[in-house]
Amino acid sequence: MDVTQFSEIMSPVIDAIKGRPVDGKLEAALNTTIPPDSPRFAVIEQACHDAIAAGWMCANGAEGRRFGRVIEPAPETHDLSVDVVDLTDIVGPHHRHPTGEVCMVMPQTESALFDGHGAGWCVNPPGSDHCPTVTRGRALVLYLLPGGEIEFTG
Repeated sequence: MDVTQFSEIMSPVIDAIKGRPVDGKLEAALNTTIPPDSPRFAVIEQACHDAIAAGWMCANGAEGRRFGRVIEPAPETHDLSVDVVDLTDIVGPHHRHPTGEVCMVMPQTESALFDGHGAGWCVNPPGSDHCPTVTRGRALVLYLLPGGEIEFTG
């Protein structure tokens, strides 16, 4: 698994997001078209595991909070960046989403929640902010940012 292969795996997700407002309707659409029990969701999750094992994904941070940008925003990604975090029972640093955030939540502990969400998609609209929080175990969270925009505030 390398970045090029991962980009190809992410292509259908990026295509599903392109040109759509980053809002609750997008969240509902992704949870319908790429639900957590779908083959596409499973392929992406396995690709994350393979990339983490290869050492190029979630290469920053320490045990309990590993992270890293995987794909920079570019015309071929419809200006979306892709980051992945591996979090265990943690409240992360406060940040703001100037252009929104689309999150794919992959609990690694069955009961794990990301900002109160279990397996599936959650969308934070433009201008939203939060301290990303994982409770009840460990979760991988893949997130796409329009323009790669994120503002850490704390």
